[in-house]
Amino acid sequence: MPDMLTAEPFLGGYTLDLGDVAVAEVTDISIVSIAMPLGGGDALANAVQAAWGCALPAPRGTSVSSDGSVTLIFSTPDQTLAILPGVDGLAVTDVAAKLGDVGYYTEQTDNWVGLRASGAKSISALERICPLDLASMSVGGAERTVMEHLGVFIMREDDERFLLLSGSSSAKSFLHAVELSMHNVT
Repeated sequence: MPDMLTAEPFLGGYTLDLGDVAVAEVTDISIVSIAMPLGGGDALANAVQAAWGCALPAPRGTSVSSDGSVTLIFSTPDQTLAILPGVDGLAVTDVAAKLGDVGYYTEQTDNWVGLRASGAKSISALERICPLDLASMSVGGAERTVMEHLGVFIMREDDERFLLLSGSSSAKSFLHAVELSMHNVT
């Protein structure tokens, strides 16, 4: 019998703490894309409410399940990203079981690398490489943008903490851009 493959973090679980600003690879989440069928908005919204006790997120925003375990990020008018705890490789199966046949679901965990930027200088560091006014972004706000030349979802988790998601194929370039900007503000 062949050995089982074990997933490894894209950046090896990287962390950097510079005092007023820090970055850490996020390795404990799963990501599932939820696409809305044509004309299926009400059914999907009702299923999300029944399953997680929250609404579908509005543009530039997020919704959090009533138990705090699932975060939904607005992606496009007909698509939402679900961020779930744990990495078991089968999150899409869990989401499909919870929501039923009212949407189209795609496992996205291995398509994204997650970084968590935090600290008093996190906004200064991120705004150097991001065209958004992050100081005015509300807690729970989320945007799709670019950092350097890379596509990124950025979500403000609290006053000094952001979750960043970018394509896993450019994980090292993404980390380099964030890390360099953090060094430049310290």
